[in-house]
Formats: sequence, structure tokens, C-alpha cells
Amino acid sequence: MPHLRQTDASGALDRLEGTEPAHTGEHRLAGIRLGLALFAMAIGGFAIGTTEFATMGLLPRIADGTGVSVPRAGRLVSVYAVGVVVGAPVIAAVAARMRRRALLIGLMALFACAHVASALSPNFDTLVIARFISGLPHGAYFGIASVVGAALAPPGRSAWAVSMIMVGLTGANIAGVPLGTWVGQALGWQMLYVLVAVIAVICLLAVFALVPQVRVTGQPSMAKELTAFRRPQVWLAVMLGIVGFGGMFATYSYITPTLTHLSGIEKSAVPPVLALFGIGMTLGTILGGRLADRSREKTLALGLLAMAALYAVFAPLAGLGPAGGYVATFGLGFTGSVLLPALQTRLMDAAPEGQSLAAALNHSTLNVANAIGAWLGGVVLTAGLGWDWPSRVATVLPLLGIVVLLVSIRVRKREAITSGANGY
Repeated sequence: MPHLRQTDASGALDRLEGTEPAHTGEHRLAGIRLGLALFAMAIGGFAIGTTEFATMGLLPRIADGTGVSVPRAGRLVSVYAVGVVVGAPVIAAVAARMRRRALLIGLMALFACAHVASALSPNFDTLVIARFISGLPHGAYFGIASVVGAALAPPGRSAWAVSMIMVGLTGANIAGVPLGTWVGQALGWQMLYVLVAVIAVICLLAVFALVPQVRVTGQPSMAKELTAFRRPQVWLAVMLGIVGFGGMFATYSYITPTLTHLSGIEKSAVPPVLALFGIGMTLGTILGGRLADRSREKTLALGLLAMAALYAVFAPLAGLGPAGGYVATFGLGFTGSVLLPALQTRLMDAAPEGQSLAAALNHSTLNVANAIGAWLGGVVLTAGLGWDWPSRVATVLPLLGIVVLLVSIRVRKREAITSGANGY
């Protein structure tokens, strides 16, 4: 199988799906049409981000409403993450033969139905099942949307297109999560899931109206998608994502008590501060998309170094008072999200025969990173080391990510020499 240059994600998709060569632009969009198509897919990311993070803020109300303790209600967060990890690769592989637009619509339909079921759950056990099903479309949706966005974008702008889709996820932390939390507090926790279901329906209607068909010809199959697992670069990218983003989650998982103890910010003032995290993520994702179109590897290296530097100064900066806490929180979101488009498109580049599966794996990776990061932060806190230690221990993880990146670069160069190509 020929190796591809790392900026060829969109061109690889053309060859994968049997379209005309990239320069003919059979599926390319530009201007307003491209913007509307990407916006339509970003609405799904907004719905996903809203349900994922607003649920955490409403756990006490959900616990009261279902008659369980808050720790037990926390299983709803865990079971959703398990759904993401399971659903992303399975759906991407099983649905390999489906038309991309139809698959996006189907995933959002499943997402909407699962949220209606969550809102109507008569007891906690039923709600757990509904939340697991809600997580299944999460990673597959972002994976397929990323592949479609790369196919529609002009040559050399695939990472930018992917970043515009991900802005829906990051933007949810600015508007969707506060709105969903307020709705859940004012009207009952069930209304959060009704709101998310409505957004999901809006998304599927927008995708139907604004996203063109991306023709799948040739012989796409589950077997071809599964070839992604045979690529060393795919596994190295997964490892990079886990250790890279693990540090962000080790810090963010305990952000509220960290800000109250180190920065002296009142608990009632924390939600507006967290909006700065969402703004930082959004701006970082946009910048990361532009940088990744120039060089995936340099963007990953820059992002990992920025993460390590931010984690190293996070506690001292937050200790300067509220203003320091604001800056530290914004920086946490900004540095973490710069990596997102580069990592997403690197996975797509690494597995041209199984791009949908590879792209979906990114979101399984993020959920694994979430679990590992939260656990690592909990370990140092349980040891009695104080609220400044989660960010300190987090510094080690992006440095490990740089080691993984260097190994990946070495492997790629060795593959290039072996195959006589200039890249994978």
C-alpha cells in the first residue's frame, strides 16, 4: 500500500472512496457552501459537548430525582464514556459501506432517541442504560464528520475543516453547558436531555439540507476499516493522545476545588470562569487547525510543549488570586485543544484504507485520557499532597507524549526509506 504525505488526509479520502483525483474537486466546496456544511456538522458536536459536560454539573439533582447518592449518580458519567469507547470503533467499522451523510443522520437520530429515553427513564437503572446508548454515537459521529469535512475542504485545508467541526464541541463549554445546566436546574434534570435531543434533531435536519453526498464507491468494507489496527502509526497516535490529553484531564477534573482553594474564587463564581476554559478551547482548536495544515508533527510538538509549560505554572499562577485563576483556566483550555485537529488528521493520514475507524478512535482516546487523568489527579490528592499537585503531576504526561511523537517520527522515516516514499 503506498504511503501518503502527512498533509494528504483529504486526498487520501478521495482515493479511498473512489472519487475523481483530488485536483478535479468533485466533492470540494468553497466559501459559504463549505461553511454551512461544516456548521451543520458542528451542531452535532455542540449537542455532544452539552450532554457530556452538563450532566456532570447536574449530578446532585439527578441523584435526588432518581433516589441515589451523588457518587452512584457519577456512574452516569462513566457509563457514557464507556459507550463512547465501545461505539466509536464498532460503529465506524460495521457501517463502513453506508453513505457518509446517511450515517451522520442516522447517528444523530440514535443520539436524539437515546436522550429522549434518558429524559423518560422511570428509574436509575434505566437511565444508566440510556446514557450508555447515548455515548455510542459520540466518537463515530466525530470520526465520520471529520472524514466528510476533509473530503469537502479545498486541498491543503483538511485540518482546518476538521477544526471547524470540533468548534461545536468546544463551543458547547461556552454556551451549551451553561444553558443546559440552567434548564436542568430550573425545569428539572430531564429537560437537559430534552434540550439535547432537540439540538440533535436540528443537526440531522441541517446535515440533510446542507451537507452534500460524498460518494462511496469501490469496495469499502469492515475488513478494510479494520486495517487501521495494523498500522503502527495509528497506535502511536493513540498513545500520544492518551498521555497528551491525560494531563489536561488530571487538572480539569479538579478545577473547581483548585480554583476555590488556590485562587480564592467563590464556588458561585466558578461556572463563569469555566466559560473561559471553553473560550480557550475554541480559540486553540481554530489555531490548531491552521497550524496542522502546515505541519502535523510541528503542531503536535508545539502543543505538547505548551501543555507541559502551562501545567508547570498552573498552580503558581492560580495562587496569585482570582485574576491568576482566570488566566490559568483559559490557558488550560487553549493549550489542550491546539493538539485536537493535528491528532485527528494524523490518525486519518496514518490509515488511508480505514480513515473512518482511525478518526473515530481519537474520541475513544480522549475518553481513556479522561479516565486516566482523573485517576492520576485523584492519586496525588488521596496521598494528601494538596490542590496544587494534580497540575504538577500532569506536567509529566505531555513530556511522555513528546517521547511518543519522536518514536512516531522515527518509525515514519524508517517506513519512508523502506517503501521509497516521502511519508506515510
